[in-house]
Amino acid sequence: MSTKTTPQTDRSDSQPTERTTSEDPSASNRADANDTVEVELLAEENRRLRAEYARTRRTTYRRTAFWIAAIGVVAVGGGLWLPDARQVLFALGATGLFGGVLTYYLTPSRFIPADIGERVYATGATNLLALADELGLREEYHYLPSSDSRPPRLFVPQRTDSDIPDDRSGPIVTHAAERGLLLEPTGSGLFTEFERALNGSLPTAATQLATELGDGVAEQLALTDRVETSVDPDDGRATVTIESSAFGDVDRFDHPIASFFAIGFAEGLDRPVELEIDPGEKSTEWLLTYRWETH
Repeated sequence: MSTKTTPQTDRSDSQPTERTTSEDPSASNRADANDTVEVELLAEENRRLRAEYARTRRTTYRRTAFWIAAIGVVAVGGGLWLPDARQVLFALGATGLFGGVLTYYLTPSRFIPADIGERVYATGATNLLALADELGLREEYHYLPSSDSRPPRLFVPQRTDSDIPDDRSGPIVTHAAERGLLLEPTGSGLFTEFERALNGSLPTAATQLATELGDGVAEQLALTDRVETSVDPDDGRATVTIESSAFGDVDRFDHPIASFFAIGFAEGLDRPVELEIDPGEKSTEWLLTYRWETH
């Protein structure tokens, strides 16, 4: 009897086992199929969002390019009608047209190597420096915070005691007490990208602000190998040490990195900021000193 019951026990024991092994692959396959569909849907959504983001950025850049070029056309037209200011207006018009063309074609969907970006900046800086020399302006750079009607701006005065122009002025300020150039800073776009990535609002304390800006230019924007900041809030001064700039020598007209920090301090502190640049101990090192009035 034992020989008869043993096979029966074996058959009854084996049946659940066979059912279990036959059901597991089916459930696993269904789970794998669901995961695959979900991954494909997420990938498709990511592609759609990237394409939409690129399209939006291209539209914004091209709209900006149109207005920059329009300013250039107006300046050239003014040069034809105003012989006394023809040289200055033609230079400003050429800069506007050149900037408009570059802004139109250098969209965010394209990768621009650092050396190409540096050459583009160098050309614009050379033109603006020549214009400043022609107008007899001082090597002083005052970065003004944004207002309700205007974005942050760079003011290059003709005299040391020049007043800060109002929001309606620019780009060439001819009023005797405010004479100079009033321009959109080179670092405006960089600062906009930095603000978009911030977790929270822009700091208003000078020390914390300097730290955030330093991390932004080194880590987020990757424009320099090393950044060190030193701030004296009571004296209204911040010193930023830059090493190995992606855009070459920092002591040129409205350098992108120097401009980025200046805009950041002006916006965070909500007051004009003056910039001074000196070479550091190394050939690739620069010291940027920012000063503002304390209240």
